Amino acid sequence: MTQALSGAELTDPDERRGGRSTGRFLLSRLGGAVGSLFLVVVLGFLLFRMIPGDPVATMTREKPFDPAQLARLRERLGVDKPLYQQFLDYFFGIFRGDLGTSYAYNRPVSDLIAERFWPTVLLVGTATVLAIALGLWLGVRAAWRRGSAFDRTHTGIALTLWSVPQFWLGLLLLIVTRGLFPSGGMRSPDTPPGFLPQTLDVLRHLALPCLTLLAVIYAQYMLVMRSSLLGEMNADYLTTARAKGLRDDVVRRRHAVPNALLPTVTLIFLQFGLVVSGTVTVEAVFSWPGLGYLTYQALRVPDLPLLQGVFVVLAGSVIVMNLVAEVLYRVLDPRVRAQ
Repeated sequence: MTQALSGAELTDPDERRGGRSTGRFLLSRLGGAVGSLFLVVVLGFLLFRMIPGDPVATMTREKPFDPAQLARLRERLGVDKPLYQQFLDYFFGIFRGDLGTSYAYNRPVSDLIAERFWPTVLLVGTATVLAIALGLWLGVRAAWRRGSAFDRTHTGIALTLWSVPQFWLGLLLLIVTRGLFPSGGMRSPDTPPGFLPQTLDVLRHLALPCLTLLAVIYAQYMLVMRSSLLGEMNADYLTTARAKGLRDDVVRRRHAVPNALLPTVTLIFLQFGLVVSGTVTVEAVFSWPGLGYLTYQALRVPDLPLLQGVFVVLAGSVIVMNLVAEVLYRVLDPRVRAQ
């Protein structure tokens, strides 16, 4: 008598093993991300308490405060508590969504971060999208024309820009374009109301900081894309495609570039988190009202709750993007899934 097979018996053993492997991979990466975030919280708390300076003394500088008033201010800010008690308050406050109250602004840190988050996303997102398009296009052309004047010129420019400090490049652009673009801020106070005038004003303010980030970011994408495509140039599948009579541009576009994109796609996600956390100097140079400029202002006090909150958000973005990159690479590359 023929017996019906159960669903488990019909399932391919390799498929079951692949599912378990993927589950273990995701759990291990998620556990690593949570552990990294915990270390970020601890490091952020300890790091900013090593900064020289007394926030209470800075806040009351040149103001008539007697010792009793200073003591009450320290108590209100919580800096009179033992270090372990300050850490516990800070650590458990994060789980409640409470990042503390800013010393300088006397407002919740989470509100300040929420206000400055979108200007940073606008700056980083615009620069990253443009850098991806420019870097990939130049990288493909340079690799396909290896050794040509185009390749040597653009590779040299990319290597130079990749090694230039962002703040120095920003200052140089301010000097070279003096008077052509606004030198700081995100909006001009005398801009007339209306969607179009306001949008154009923001774009004029965005031009120089975006160009500064773009010049450095695109160089890395170009060099990685060029290197990846050069590694695919002599692959057997390209020789087979050419033997079938396919045109050179079709071989490049349909076969070589998709395979060479794998390392670049993961780099895009990895770098996005690093770019977000690396905008401190650019935003400080151009007074762009984002998280980077907020960090620069907080360092001057030092505003410990604000520094801790921004540090957790910026470092957390790096951790999340790193997790996305690892998962995406496993999805895109079957060789990794087979391991």
